[in-house]
Formats: sequence, structure tokens, C-alpha cells
Amino acid sequence: MSDRESEAGGVAVVGLGRFGGQLAGALIRLGHEVLAIDRNADLVQRWSDQLDRVVQADTTDEDALRQVGIGDFRRVVVAIGASVEASVLTVLAMVELGVAQVWARATSEKHAKILAAVGAHHVIFPEAETGERVAHLIVTRMLDFIEFGDDFAIAKVRVPEALAGKSLSQVRPIDQYGVRILGAKLPGEPFEYASDSTVLRPEGILVVEGALNQLQHFADLT
Repeated sequence: MSDRESEAGGVAVVGLGRFGGQLAGALIRLGHEVLAIDRNADLVQRWSDQLDRVVQADTTDEDALRQVGIGDFRRVVVAIGASVEASVLTVLAMVELGVAQVWARATSEKHAKILAAVGAHHVIFPEAETGERVAHLIVTRMLDFIEFGDDFAIAKVRVPEALAGKSLSQVRPIDQYGVRILGAKLPGEPFEYASDSTVLRPEGILVVEGALNQLQHFADLT
């Protein structure tokens, strides 16, 4: 499976509290299949009319996860917030089952360290991240972004393979992508504002601006 293909497909969201429900809804609006899971029957019933696939299961149990088809998903978000133990055991179960990308909600710095220690690939703090923002980061290849409203944003992305090794003067104008490169950053080196002589090196990170959907498409070129 290619990297581009690996970005496609559905996302499983575990935990249908406020953040998990908001995240699941945002992912659906972005056109992605969502499997929503919670052990609370009342929450499952509440969300069953709003989400396509909602199941009740104990996500700390690997057998239960296999039964609901978690193995079909490369990306899982553990949005459990009420129980640190359930959160950690669920992440551990996902890792044991070989889920490629496990995103996990943390409620404290200590919780975040434990989640990382048991194998979570990305740790998020809902107090600082909205479900809409996290949804964009999960299903696109942007490393980070700030949206300013009116469909305008600034994002961090890796250098697209097609542009690697070229100077900015060689790829300008880049209107075909609908974005503007503001600067570049290489590991261990200071940020450099973009100029015609800026070389887009394969290991570099670019700071670009444009409409959010255009930034997503540009990031997907990597």
C-alpha cells in the first residue's frame, strides 16, 4: 500500500463524550467513514441517529475490538476522558492489535506521558484542540495549521517529492497549487524566510499559506 493510499479510508473514534462526538461529526463532514465506539449504552443510543456506525463495546478488551472490526482501520482516536485507566488500556489494546496510527486524548501531562509510553503515536489535549481541528490533522498530511477564518490558513508541511531539490525560483509561480511558500526549516537549522534562492530540500519543513483545502491538497503531494 502506498503512502497516499494509507491516508485514505475510515477512522475509528473511541469515546463519545463531547470531544469524541464533535470529532466524529467533523470527520464525517470531511467525507470519511467513521466507526464510533463507546461502552455506555446511553451514549451509543444518543449518537446512533447522527453517525453512520455506532457500536457498544469494551475497548479495553482485544477480542471485543476484533469483533467490531477495528483491524480494518489504520487510524484510531481514543477520545476517552472519564477514565485514565480505560484510556491507557484501550491505547495498549490498539497497539497490540497493530493499529498504524493511534491518536489519544490526554487529560493531564502525566496522562500524556503514560499514553506515549504505552505506544500512542499522537497525544492531543482537547482543552487546546477542537474536534474540527484534530479531524483535519488526522485525515490530511499537514503537520500543523492555524486557521484565520474566511477559509485562510497557514500550515506546516513536508516538502513535496515533486519539488524536492529545486530552488523556489524554479517552482515559481506555484499558482497551480494555490498556495504561497513563506519559509523553510531544516532540522537543526534556523527558520529561513522564502526567497528565490531557497532550496526545497527533501528533509525540510515548509510554512505555506492559502485556503485550507488548497493547503490540504498541497500537503497530500508529500
